Amino acid sequence: MTDRLPPLTALRAFEAAARHLSFAKAADELNVTPAALSYQIKSLEQHLGAPLFRRLNRAVALTDAGRQLSPGTTEAFQALAAAWHATRRLQDDATLTVTAGPALTAKWLAPRLFEFARAHPEIELRFSATLRTLDLERDGVDVAIRFGQGTDEGLVSVPVRKEWMTPVMTPAMAEEFPTPESLTQAPLLFDDSISFLDPPCDWPTWFRAVGVDHTPQRGSHFSNADHAIDAAIAGMGAVLGRRSMIIKDVLEGRLVMPYKVAIETDARFRFLCLDGTENRPQIAAFRDWFLAEIAKTAHISDGLTIIPIKDVPSA
Repeated sequence: MTDRLPPLTALRAFEAAARHLSFAKAADELNVTPAALSYQIKSLEQHLGAPLFRRLNRAVALTDAGRQLSPGTTEAFQALAAAWHATRRLQDDATLTVTAGPALTAKWLAPRLFEFARAHPEIELRFSATLRTLDLERDGVDVAIRFGQGTDEGLVSVPVRKEWMTPVMTPAMAEEFPTPESLTQAPLLFDDSISFLDPPCDWPTWFRAVGVDHTPQRGSHFSNADHAIDAAIAGMGAVLGRRSMIIKDVLEGRLVMPYKVAIETDARFRFLCLDGTENRPQIAAFRDWFLAEIAKTAHISDGLTIIPIKDVPSA
């Protein structure tokens, strides 16, 4: 037995066969004949000095040696593939893959993207609207825009301004419920997408911030912020709207902020990319555009009394 590594082609044949537990399926995946794949595995077994598979009637099973080798080879080939894809991406200045939550994509990004596309026709945008935690390197994502209170270890993280929330509703509903006290009688909508925040930024918190003793017990609940806001636009009720989600509808008059008091959470959006990629042309261009677009709407806070969550009286 020797410590010299066997040929890569033999290890690749073994990894595929161990994963499928089928020489035929592994051969099909690697685009070789079953005989060629069997030859590679036999050469690997000779190199090791021990069998890796038990050949059964119409199947194969791993031996103890095969079970020992299989996880490491799979992990190694996955790492090699990821490194190769990452290296190839470094050569690509024309494609930008971005992930953001569905609500932010619908309410903030999508209405503005034509401006970025017009300014940068050389960049091909690819979007993934998901709340699933993605591995930027493994999943081939250049930029992630995420909201929360956590840390971003191993990534370049550009923090954006903190989020505030204030009641929003149609202009007609605002006339019907002109004061925070009268809002206690109004139909309320609940955005459950921010229920993870600690301390909570919810209806009871906002009512305490304005000095009204009210804990709403009933109302329609929505798992997505954009759905809650669309329901408010339809006149279904008032929603405690997040700054980023309500900007367009407030500026265009579909919703109003009648009470001029907002609560500010410690959570914020962050612009994330892999360390070392922040100066790639398409990533830098998108970051600069993203921050400039946020700055354009800073005036929506004018006239609001914004109360940090730490200053809101506790329940």
